[in-house]
Amino acid sequence: MPKKLVPRWSDATRAIHSGEPRHGLNVPVTTPIIRTSNFNFADTAELKRFAEGKSKAYLYTRYGNPTLSVAEAKIADLENAEAALVTASGTAAIASALLAALQSGDEVIATRQIYGGSFNFFRDTLPRLGIRTHFVETSLEGVDRLVNAKTRVLYVESPANPTLQLVDLKKAAALARKHKLVSMVDSTFGSPVLQKPLDLGFDLVLHSATKYLAGHSDIVAGVAAGSRARISKVREMMIRLGGSMDPDAGYLLIRGLKTLELRVHRQCATALELARFLERHPKIARVHYPGLKSHPDRRLARRQMAGGFGGMLAFDLKGGLPAARRFCDRAKIFLLAASLGGVESLIVLPIYTSHHRMGTTELAAAGISPGMVRVSVGLEDAVDLIADVQQALS
Repeated sequence: MPKKLVPRWSDATRAIHSGEPRHGLNVPVTTPIIRTSNFNFADTAELKRFAEGKSKAYLYTRYGNPTLSVAEAKIADLENAEAALVTASGTAAIASALLAALQSGDEVIATRQIYGGSFNFFRDTLPRLGIRTHFVETSLEGVDRLVNAKTRVLYVESPANPTLQLVDLKKAAALARKHKLVSMVDSTFGSPVLQKPLDLGFDLVLHSATKYLAGHSDIVAGVAAGSRARISKVREMMIRLGGSMDPDAGYLLIRGLKTLELRVHRQCATALELARFLERHPKIARVHYPGLKSHPDRRLARRQMAGGFGGMLAFDLKGGLPAARRFCDRAKIFLLAASLGGVESLIVLPIYTSHHRMGTTELAAAGISPGMVRVSVGLEDAVDLIADVQQALS
């Protein structure tokens, strides 16, 4: 008799169904929203077991909620993680992860090319807590020299917002292990569809789930994923800081995850077409997209990003900021709006939005020019998007 074939679920299929009830009659197809602030205990004996950590009961939605538990199970599956935590925003996930690993007197090494809000947290907030940050380039050159007895965390972002520079994630994870540092990566631009940092050795992977994971521009959310032990510490810090996700947002995040893979692959394909068009346009000085042969990190992108190069790109106009503003004001299909990763195509000027609190020297060091336009490619037809860019540049 032929050997029985047992089909293996893809990451996307496994994530869609993880955490959902699978048995019984009349089970709802979609995840119920458990809209409650607190949970009733049958008796004080059960309450005592909860207090002792011997019960899986829910106490209060800031600590946990059944709807949020489903979202966390799905994301853990997507990231090949033991556990995941959802939070009220991407910044809440980042702050909770960092503060769970750091205390006064510690030091962090972080790449300079990161989301402006994260840069501000390192530059302005952590020093007030007695924590110092050393910035390095995406090449990670100088990390070995900067590590000392106080260093606790290596923090990177790849692809970087908005320059699309990449960090060699395998190299970064190895450096962190060598020096016994906690390695963290903001993988928002890559999404779990294109890269899985935990498989490359990272301790924690972070996302602004507002973006690709939810994908519809209708919630603000964050995610951290890693080992049970590390996520337990991050959860404890999140509870203290109060950055818990609302169950309604959890439901919408679960809905978005169901189409994540389809959306990301479509956005990757369109972004590559658009990047190639922009690279040939006489008014464009430079296009930042790792799928282009001209991108310095293209080989690295092919090695550590599977199935595409992402739906984000940026470009610098030869006319600088005035030309960039003219382009944004003339666009019709592209919406002039912050955030990214949704079904709508968006354009924005980083110097006025995500990185507006950075000084001129800091912007230049991060590779952000005044004439840079960041593009989040949505699900519109590529022909229409290219036509819109063409008329806006005319």
